[in-house]
Amino acid sequence: MKAFDRVEMFLGKSALEQLKKTSVAVFGAGGVGSFCLESLARSGVGKLTVVDADTVDESNLNRQLIATESTVGKSKVDAVKERLLSINPELQVETIKLFYLPDNADSIDMSQFDYVVDAVDTVSAKVEIICRAVKAGVKVITCMGTGGKLKIESLRVSTVEKTSGCPLARVMRRELKARGITGVKAVWSEESTVQNKEENSAVKADGKTAPPSMIFVPGAAGLMLAREVVLDIVSYKEGL
Repeated sequence: MKAFDRVEMFLGKSALEQLKKTSVAVFGAGGVGSFCLESLARSGVGKLTVVDADTVDESNLNRQLIATESTVGKSKVDAVKERLLSINPELQVETIKLFYLPDNADSIDMSQFDYVVDAVDTVSAKVEIICRAVKAGVKVITCMGTGGKLKIESLRVSTVEKTSGCPLARVMRRELKARGITGVKAVWSEESTVQNKEENSAVKADGKTAPPSMIFVPGAAGLMLAREVVLDIVSYKEGL
């Protein structure tokens, strides 16, 4: 059997051809984004654009799909491209080394994509990604907080305005409401955030305390993002 034969068996030949012609941008290649990107590649999406300015760090080894001993110190977008092309050499992969923020948002034209995935954790960036995609008439899906969570079964898919519990989701509801934006799909968890148990908690480069994190929820959230994108693209109706 060929690489995507089983995808075709599930979705149909025309759906697979549609996926091959589809361009998806994923903002963020970390714990959530790396799983989303690989899932999209393995599902037959033809072009992926990955936007991230970070490098693979040793602390990423416990949860990020692209993080291995051999990729530590490498640009995340370069590590993603190498891995995805090892899966599907015919895949078109564009890399953009950029910490996406409102002041540099003009450098990326959202209208070139068929679907946009927000897998970053900075509020101003998330809001900008969503606003730009909506303005361009491009479908967009966002991921809420996954750090400090362990229960995969608590993950949900809904519109942003129907989220609850998650502190990041609360901020995003407020920010999008203020901009008159509704109906944006989100992957989120209703689980309460687990606090650091160690006194000497890790501190990120921006001075903020890093939340505890394991592979389970970020990885599952990335898979769920990819699932929603793929099924939206092909207009798949479950149960038919």
